[in-house]
Amino acid sequence: MTDIAAFDGISPTILAELLGREHVMDLGIRPLWPSPPRVAGPAFTVRCPPGDNLMLHAAIYRAEPGSVIVVEAGDVDYALAGGNVCAIARRRGVAAFVIDGVIRDLAEVRELGFPVFARGVMPVPGVKKAVGPLNVPVRCGGVEVHPGDIVVADEEGVVVTPGARREQVLLEAREKLAEEGRETLDTWQEAHRALVDGILAEGGFTA
Repeated sequence: MTDIAAFDGISPTILAELLGREHVMDLGIRPLWPSPPRVAGPAFTVRCPPGDNLMLHAAIYRAEPGSVIVVEAGDVDYALAGGNVCAIARRRGVAAFVIDGVIRDLAEVRELGFPVFARGVMPVPGVKKAVGPLNVPVRCGGVEVHPGDIVVADEEGVVVTPGARREQVLLEAREKLAEEGRETLDTWQEAHRALVDGILAEGGFTA
């Protein structure tokens, strides 16, 4: 069984190369405070309708320690969480929030050091009325996320590895890292120049 913690050592850039664009969240899902630590963990998924944050607030008491709570929200007009919710999530061992929506109390969240990747900040809170299922497939940042998929996020972006592929992807990522570790800038430049010049020549570029 794959050690999920091993994904801490794999950057989103490596994973993006292996998995392709469809597994990389759009650039609107970004860290809300500078230079957050890289987080990696299984997705605990939440869907919230417009203006309502109930199920995210329920999720912080149900997600296993180490989970990344991934939220599909219905809008960016109402905050899904604030300082206290983030503090409780952190206390309970949640690794991070990845939210296709907004939060509030950013100064408190930043002081806590709790990683939140979201679309921004909005001081208006949502309501708590809509009851729905947890841990169902969601769409966040343009990516379909299933419960247990591996989410890796840092300042480079957010990448989702399908749970069924995690062992193979981790193996390929380690091989790619080892290959890059053996490569000097000079050898990279030589190969890169040859590649670029070859493509230019095929296209009829002569300058």
